Amino acid sequence: MATSRTYGDACGIPRALDRVGERWALMIVRELLLGPKRFTDLRAGLPHASPNVLSERLRGLEQTGVVRRRTLPPPAASRVYELTEWGLELEPVLAALGRWGARAPLSPCEVEMSLDAHILSLRTLFDPVLAEGLRCKLELRLGEHRFRAEVADDRLELVRGAALAPDAIVDTDPGTLIALAHGRLELSEALRAADVAIEGDPQVVQRFVGLFPLPEPYAPAA
Repeated sequence: MATSRTYGDACGIPRALDRVGERWALMIVRELLLGPKRFTDLRAGLPHASPNVLSERLRGLEQTGVVRRRTLPPPAASRVYELTEWGLELEPVLAALGRWGARAPLSPCEVEMSLDAHILSLRTLFDPVLAEGLRCKLELRLGEHRFRAEVADDRLELVRGAALAPDAIVDTDPGTLIALAHGRLELSEALRAADVAIEGDPQVVQRFVGLFPLPEPYAPAA
């Protein structure tokens, strides 16, 4: 991160790692991919990072041009962190890293993901082949958070905000949504258990949650 702890190598890989290779740096980038956040929001998304470490990483990312700070206009007037244009270019890098990491075994202990990590995992694992011929718009209501999901021409747009005239509104929690998308839970079962509520076309929702298959786990050769 442009500190004395540099690889001292002209290759682009170590030059990138000098800037985003410190622990928590790429996690901060992940948390900012869906938009600006206050420091308290970043703390909520990264609860295992101490405030001092988080502040240090943010300073380093600012110094290297990956992150910038700004003040939102009134009435909010909050100071937020956001990715620069250069920082936003890391999204496909993180998506590729996420797909690669999804093949690794999960930790045997219970682990959690932030809300943004749940949403970004859908953007990462979206399979355009499975979406062929599908055009739909959904609103995902995850607690107080709203996301607009639109599938068209084998592409997925999944961003913060309410959807205008959606084909369906899905009201659930992030964990249930991911369980549906990863095939660990059937939609009919989630509806019976009242873990999901749907307004609109349930067939669209059924098709939508099938667009995010997990990659085959990596199995070392015997």
